[in-house]
Amino acid sequence: MSDQTPEPGASYRSRIPIRQIVPNLITILSICAGMTGIRFAFEGRIELAVILVLGAAFLDGIDGRIARLMNGQSRFGAEMDSLADIVNFGVAPAMLLYAFTLHDAGAVGWTAALLYAAGSALRLARFNTMLDEPNKPAWKSAYFVGVPAPAGAGLALFPIYLGLAGPGLGFPQITAVAASIYLVVVGLLMASRIPTFSGKTIGIPLRREWVVPLMLLVVFYIAMLVAFTWTTLTISVLVYFATIPFSIRSYRRSERMHAAPGH
Repeated sequence: MSDQTPEPGASYRSRIPIRQIVPNLITILSICAGMTGIRFAFEGRIELAVILVLGAAFLDGIDGRIARLMNGQSRFGAEMDSLADIVNFGVAPAMLLYAFTLHDAGAVGWTAALLYAAGSALRLARFNTMLDEPNKPAWKSAYFVGVPAPAGAGLALFPIYLGLAGPGLGFPQITAVAASIYLVVVGLLMASRIPTFSGKTIGIPLRREWVVPLMLLVVFYIAMLVAFTWTTLTISVLVYFATIPFSIRSYRRSERMHAAPGH
């Protein structure tokens, strides 16, 4: 029998709180959704593939919030979330689009997929390094630098939305070369330094008379998303692109205001 006694607190330190496991489990589920989406795309089940990738984006959006709600943030979870983002928003959208149409463009289509994935990786790497900036002005938290990875994934799938939208709005004859060019543009937007609105602007107080109309608008959007999924997603992409000039103007206005004397 050993005479050694366990170090005090060693048993406690070997345990991981449940509150830290739950967010990591959600992140793993998002990776599984993204990977399964790739499989379904190459099996020809493109609609289900897109839904899974968008579902992975939804899970990515809630895992951090759940971690903060449960006080379960950890360095391990942050690193896992970054790796999941590469799969779900860098690799999966490129592979879905390649299976849908880019393969018809041959090497051009594959090159576009690679460039998009590289742009996504650069975007995520820059985002992680900017988290460590100690002197970042508070007003800049209302903006992202470049298109965020989850939004970029949603934008990248735009040609698929068009192809699935049906008569009247769908363009099933869209060429693989045009889709390749579009995908590269999205990758460049992700890697760019263009300011885009951050989801943190949701915290801005809303005037009381606008609460009910906003709630009705959200309900209407969800209803349209369920009833006319691909048409609604197509319009959503166009609306997002339309907000970029406004985000640039708002950023420059805030920059001038805070650069003025007295700020």
